[in-house]
Amino acid sequence: MPIMRVSRSIVGPLEAEAVNKVILEDGYLGMGAEVQRFEQELSTFLGVPAGALACVNSGTAALHLAVEAALNPGDEILVQSLTFVATYQAITAAGVVPVPCEVLPETITIDLKDAEHRLTQRTKAIMPVHYASQTGDLDAVYAFAARHGLRVIEDAAHAFGCTYQGRKVGSFGDIRCFSFDGIKNITSGEGGAVVSADSLVMNRVKDARLLGVERDTEKRFSGERSWEFDVKRRGYRFHMSNVLAAIGRVQLRRFPGEFAPKRVQLARRYRERLHDQTGIRLLEMDLGPTVPHIQPIRVLDNRRDALRAHLRQQGIETGLHYLPNHLLSLFGGGRVSLPVTEQIFSELLSLPLHPGLEIADVDRVCESIHQFCNENTR
Repeated sequence: MPIMRVSRSIVGPLEAEAVNKVILEDGYLGMGAEVQRFEQELSTFLGVPAGALACVNSGTAALHLAVEAALNPGDEILVQSLTFVATYQAITAAGVVPVPCEVLPETITIDLKDAEHRLTQRTKAIMPVHYASQTGDLDAVYAFAARHGLRVIEDAAHAFGCTYQGRKVGSFGDIRCFSFDGIKNITSGEGGAVVSADSLVMNRVKDARLLGVERDTEKRFSGERSWEFDVKRRGYRFHMSNVLAAIGRVQLRRFPGEFAPKRVQLARRYRERLHDQTGIRLLEMDLGPTVPHIQPIRVLDNRRDALRAHLRQQGIETGLHYLPNHLLSLFGGGRVSLPVTEQIFSELLSLPLHPGLEIADVDRVCESIHQFCNENTR
């Protein structure tokens, strides 16, 4: 029996055809008209002006450029520790200091009461991480930021296509960053985007993604190159290619009618089957507005690793999202104590969730969990 993957890319002939067109008809693989079209379509989807969105080659690059555009080296940013290491790598790459914060156990989003205790004179921003596609209480985050004079940079890598109080995530707020890597809600193979109404931030992002060459985006989108130019700020090769954009454009068209409803349907089935299982706790989640990227559960009584081994024996892959960053050597190696985060991580287990699964696959996973829990009841 093949292994049931915890996540995987869902691409096919339509994406292949789009890439084939770029290669054989357009003939230009770098950043050009296809990227421009993807940016325009993403802007329309989110309901933001075209100039308020810029595509880059990864979600990590999006976070890096957003932080660097809005903050200065040595500034501090409040961010939960329980997030993928990309979040912390992006912050530190911009010369900014991530300040690890606790999470709320119910949603695994940033605990603002804990964050408030970590404010210093160098704190200049807060980065809410939309864990498992959940925004948490964004109104409270923005009120907190306004109270303390902070920028807000949303790590919305998991949350593309989600809504918050009737508004699409990414359509409002300060600075928002998405990921389009291979297993996200939509993929461009690799890719990401920065969204903001702050024209200074967006101009910096657009220049920085093209090695800091000023206004080179306009040249690329018109099929030209900048041969004589100035560079005033650090830049990187972070731009998106036409090949990646071609994949992303197809994925964006597939999202509303195919990917989003399938993810929600599968997640609802998990909740139906596991909500009353002793030893398992589900996160709070408003499915529908939330289109889940991953399906985490909490396994109580120190049984997570045993359940993971049991599922592996049944041919079911699981994930651990994520090892808290404050425990990693580069970011302190545990010098800071975050007991809630550490306890939550010891319980977290991500179950298979992607549009390639069927309800029967979810039932198989849940039956294996029921079997384990019933055999290990104390």
